[in-house]
Amino acid sequence: MLQKCIIILVLGVFNLATAQQKKVIAYVPNWVDLNALAGTIQYSKLTHINIAFENPDANGYLSFNSGNNAIINTAHAQNVKVFVSLGGGAISEGGAIRDNYFNLITPGNRTAFIQKLYDYVVAHNFDGIDVDLEGPAINGDYGGFVIALANKLHANGKLISSALSEGYGGANVPASTFAAYDWINIMAYDATGPWQPGNPGQHSPYSMAVNQFNYWTGRGLPASKAIIGLPFYGYGFGASANQGISYANIVAQYPGAENLDQVGNTIYYNGIPTIKAKTTFAIQNAGGVMIWELSQDATGSKSLLTAINQVITGSNPPGTGTLIQAESYNTMSGVQTEATTDTGGGLNVGYADTGDWMAYYNINFPTSGNYVIEYRVASAVNGARISSDLNART
Repeated sequence: MLQKCIIILVLGVFNLATAQQKKVIAYVPNWVDLNALAGTIQYSKLTHINIAFENPDANGYLSFNSGNNAIINTAHAQNVKVFVSLGGGAISEGGAIRDNYFNLITPGNRTAFIQKLYDYVVAHNFDGIDVDLEGPAINGDYGGFVIALANKLHANGKLISSALSEGYGGANVPASTFAAYDWINIMAYDATGPWQPGNPGQHSPYSMAVNQFNYWTGRGLPASKAIIGLPFYGYGFGASANQGISYANIVAQYPGAENLDQVGNTIYYNGIPTIKAKTTFAIQNAGGVMIWELSQDATGSKSLLTAINQVITGSNPPGTGTLIQAESYNTMSGVQTEATTDTGGGLNVGYADTGDWMAYYNINFPTSGNYVIEYRVASAVNGARISSDLNART
């Protein structure tokens, strides 16, 4: 059954920051076949790739997977920047490699280690370094190391980022590093997992993305440097799975799973609607999104990277439902239209003052089940709202 609905858009004043300027950063694991993966990546939907991970020996010389070259060369041919990511969650927990870091980043050894890192970046044609020292690997020397490394890289046209989480060492990160980092990839996931069998549930809810953004920006990180992390995997807590499981495997096993966040016997993940909602939040408030990790994505219409791109480009009219052009309002107040460059796009609603509005009548909505209302704007909006009212004109 369908009911008639009225949609009213109450508009604020438009800003001029466009979604197309936002970053889409994908981690690529170098323990997979990189030569094969390089040919499958949708480079046009990315701005940056972080190859994870390479790490130092006791003398400060980094490892290098020869398969990295396939990613670096193909990405650069399509104007995608490539970083080498240092550390990783497992390394940060402890062991010989973490001990190497603790020795190499001390004030006495730092300068020589940073020179080796810079030489490595140049030799392998990387665009920057991503510092993925997490949790217990964030020690008292971390801040000084990051600032010195950033100075060296920036002086030579290279970039530096990090991967950080509020709940896993975030409090130990000095705020002085915020100016050094070009951006921070916020790991807004892993709130729970198989390591907490008594706490099953969503490991990366929408609220976590918002809360982590608020935490880092509340400490002084500029919003434009805050990159919202998106998980391309889930966790299982029951008979269906009691471990991590890739998004690709989830949608392959469970029809329709791409539009859900939970399937089977307690498998939790982010489907397309949640990924789109987080991407929308990132576009409106942050500097972009980060993906952990790209090899876990599905293909075709189920791809989460494609879903991200659809939000950023506004290229996803509903497959089943109603597409309403902005200028096709039934009534309005104060709205001005102008020509558009979009093929078949009609007109743009080019300018609106605070308090201006548009209303669209007789939209059919289902009376049960789930549905999504999506809208596209060319720039961020302050003080705007959308409302839908059943039988509003009857």
